[in-house]
Amino acid sequence: MKIAIIREGKVPVDHRVALLPEQCQALQAQYPQLSFKVEPSKVRCIPDEAYQSAGIELSSDISDCDIFFGVKEVPIDQLIPNKTYFFFSHTIKAQAYNRGLLRNILDKKIRLIDYECLTNAKKQRIVAFGRFAGIVGTYNGIKTYGERSQRFQLKPAHECPDYEALKAELQKANFPAIKIAVTGTGRVGKGAVEILEALNLRKVSPEDYLHTNYSEPVYTVLGSGKYYKAKDGQVWSLKEFYQNPEHFTADFLKYTQVSDLLITAHYWHPQAEPLFSKSDMRTSDFQIKVIADITCDVEGSIPSTLRVSTIDKPVYDYNPQTEAIEEAYSQAQNISVMAVDNLPCELPYDASKSFGEQLSDQVFPALLGDDPTHIIRRASITDSQGNLMPNFNYLRSFVEGKS
Repeated sequence: MKIAIIREGKVPVDHRVALLPEQCQALQAQYPQLSFKVEPSKVRCIPDEAYQSAGIELSSDISDCDIFFGVKEVPIDQLIPNKTYFFFSHTIKAQAYNRGLLRNILDKKIRLIDYECLTNAKKQRIVAFGRFAGIVGTYNGIKTYGERSQRFQLKPAHECPDYEALKAELQKANFPAIKIAVTGTGRVGKGAVEILEALNLRKVSPEDYLHTNYSEPVYTVLGSGKYYKAKDGQVWSLKEFYQNPEHFTADFLKYTQVSDLLITAHYWHPQAEPLFSKSDMRTSDFQIKVIADITCDVEGSIPSTLRVSTIDKPVYDYNPQTEAIEEAYSQAQNISVMAVDNLPCELPYDASKSFGEQLSDQVFPALLGDDPTHIIRRASITDSQGNLMPNFNYLRSFVEGKS
């Protein structure tokens, strides 16, 4: 079996890679039937020569490969028919901007396996860049707060050579007695907390956060049960919330009245209510001035996320009165939004190393050996015959343009 490590073609460019050279070497040693071919890239965080030095073939012609590993969506004109692809497709929520991509995958009889859908028997994700999304997103949120308040300046995350350098840069931060709310307790949330711990900020309970005044900066971490409640007044049930989010209503406004910086690290289901409304953001008791929206669902859980931002220009202002985007830090009444959607790309080597370890440990045994819990099948959006897999038949009307 021959596997291709493809060149990232999406714009803006992404510097990450699914597997590092030494990881390819280790997999070939573990699975003698396996070989790799790497498509040359001028933007990848690992130079082509590093793969060659590791004995991995480098070639612009990857048409003889069986399975293709990328990171972001593959441009339609670069898709090779009748192959198997692994990448983040951003189609499972029926994202309109990728309708054409999914249609072409079906037309070209490509088997698409989406990293986001790779789960264990407990339906927990087994590969993700979430930790580094949380790390970089929170760093960017801190940087945004410093710039908006004119209290401190941090260099952009992508100018830090690695994670250790990024943590060292954080020591320039100088906070007043602010309150920071973090939503989400998964990989992204844990990454966010890593940064707040590196800053030696005090963590407090949600209850104390709401009702206690502090003389130092503090943060709290909120699970979904702290900011959603059942519409029928029943006791909170996480299982029910995941299965039927439409049965719950947002209960987040109390946090908007005491928070200065909001870091959103939760997963949002399209059927769930936004955390607050645009009209809520116009009230005098809405105190949040900086939102680091790591979730980055456009007009999703955070109404002020009207578009994604970029690594080169990560912040824009949202004007609550006009409900429009304005230049960053342009008016005191505005809310500054950081909504970069490819955050791990700012620490590409560290993120790629972690991701490759997850693939090697969790996915390759199922891909090349026994897969008793059907890890690969569950993550397959399409098959090699041009059909949606049964778990993803709900996308049929989306593909046909009916929804």
